[in-house]
Amino acid sequence: MMLRKTRKPEPKARLSAQDWELAALEALAESGLAAVAVEPLARRLGVTKGSFYWHFPTREALIQAAIERWEKSDEDQVIAPAAAVSDPRERLRELIRQVSRKRQSHAVFAALFRTLDQPLVGPLVERVSARRIAFLTDAFRHAGFDANTAANRARLAFSAYVGFVQLAQIGQPRMTHEEFEDYIRDFIATLIPR
Repeated sequence: MMLRKTRKPEPKARLSAQDWELAALEALAESGLAAVAVEPLARRLGVTKGSFYWHFPTREALIQAAIERWEKSDEDQVIAPAAAVSDPRERLRELIRQVSRKRQSHAVFAALFRTLDQPLVGPLVERVSARRIAFLTDAFRHAGFDANTAANRARLAFSAYVGFVQLAQIGQPRMTHEEFEDYIRDFIATLIPR
């Protein structure tokens, strides 16, 4: 009888703070802020709680790092590419197209809106919202709208986004991919006429 050699499992690479932050964002997007807890995240990552404490002193420190990562990622992956578009009207259109494709980011934003009373969350949502509205206002100004109209369209666009993100959390509106793309095209045509 021949004995088969059993291989020892490969040791798991040490997790980074980024691994914990990304897992926290996934949990936040899926189940809200309460889901960002050390033990469930450790299980999700397949490690012990000790790994967490190697990187973060507290749950709040992880939440802070995770939502700051979300904020920066949103900035890098949505705002920066849109800002690089030279034509102001096309810049607005590209921003809307980019934003419409960031599902996890929407879910994180919706979860954060549900916990605005939390000390770490309220100031972040206020800062992100103000920056997005300012970016939109500036983009509408560069697209040829007067200051008042630009500010109103920026608020309208941001309000529509926040409302849509909130509705998506309750499964509304139910749309096929094609219907959603039609919605985005109509939204763009309404806010940024040619």
